[in-house]
Amino acid sequence: MQENNQSKLEFIALMASLMSLVALSIDALLPALEHIGISLNIQKESSSNQLLVTMIFLGLGSGQLISGPISDSLGRKPVIYGGFVLFVIASFICVSASSIEMMVFGRILQGIGLSAPRTISIAMVRDSFSGNYMAKIMSFIVVIFILVPVVAPALGKLMLDTYGWRSVFYSQLIFGVFVMFWLWKRQPETLKEENKITFSFRLFSDGLKEFVKFKQAIIFTLISGFITGSFMVYLSASQQIFQEQYLLVEEFPYIFAGLAISVGFATFLNGSFVMRFGMHKLVSFFLIIFTLVPIAYIAFFYQKANPSVEILLLFFALQFFALGFLFGNLRALAMQPVGHIAGIGAAINGFVSTIMAVPIATFIGKYVVTTTLPLFMGFFVCGVLSLVLLNFTKLKPVNS
Repeated sequence: MQENNQSKLEFIALMASLMSLVALSIDALLPALEHIGISLNIQKESSSNQLLVTMIFLGLGSGQLISGPISDSLGRKPVIYGGFVLFVIASFICVSASSIEMMVFGRILQGIGLSAPRTISIAMVRDSFSGNYMAKIMSFIVVIFILVPVVAPALGKLMLDTYGWRSVFYSQLIFGVFVMFWLWKRQPETLKEENKITFSFRLFSDGLKEFVKFKQAIIFTLISGFITGSFMVYLSASQQIFQEQYLLVEEFPYIFAGLAISVGFATFLNGSFVMRFGMHKLVSFFLIIFTLVPIAYIAFFYQKANPSVEILLLFFALQFFALGFLFGNLRALAMQPVGHIAGIGAAINGFVSTIMAVPIATFIGKYVVTTTLPLFMGFFVCGVLSLVLLNFTKLKPVNS
């Protein structure tokens, strides 16, 4: 029994590590964005280096439409290995880039490559467990996964100060090689031979036709796009806000970590609250909070200079606490009616929400140059649009 428990613990740690490759590739790079901008001759007042964050999401969103269905045919592990090989190639493109265009191309390819471990790790959990126990295993994986944004910027800053910005990419490769070796040596293939399906392009069209039959799936996918897009603005602009607007270069990794804890704490509480109140009630309540917080910020600081960093952090913490209750519940509500096409459904949900989020983040991010006000205006607009969409669901609160 003890050996079995150790095996489950190792499975949880391995799946969390596969998912963490994505977070590490985004969050560890944040302290280095200014140095990369200097190396690529990007003007300091430009928001172009924000593309290095938003464009990896473009790759993640499109890549999972490929990696998810192919893994249903070839197996989980071969597709993860293939994705990692693409990530390695893309990382060397980023390291050797001499222009912002080449660096952005490399980041998109990184995202496509990382979409394999990110998407397929969830499929491997689904292959191995079911029902409430699967939800329990996923919650443990997410708790470990949330630790990465807490430590990644500090690690990135350490690598940056010691070896330069290129070392951040090399450290990601070293971690990735370790995880791939771990996967190869210790993890059996989770997709049983009898469950493999012949790959066909009809998988996409048939899955899409089925997905759009369900209004709930469509609406909560669109809401996810607005919420993810507004949060992506923060991810891409956080370095510019804290290091350039507030001149908190050394403190930035610790500020980022503290705000990540706010999201993580809400996610932890959601595990208990969702059983008591239901997903729809929690989404309805915290979407309102998500929209009210920026209203207060805009009312206090419209056409004024940035507030003190303590006030800004208070507003951010409230905003991200609401986010912690939205991310998982929105995806679960979107997936609830399409469980019979869970693999394709998850890919469509992730693709649409990401493809929405990238232009939202890119557009709003252009204005976050000298003040944080555009970021909160973006939160407000995305919150209002989400509440309007929520009104069309006409769902009764559910407890599942």
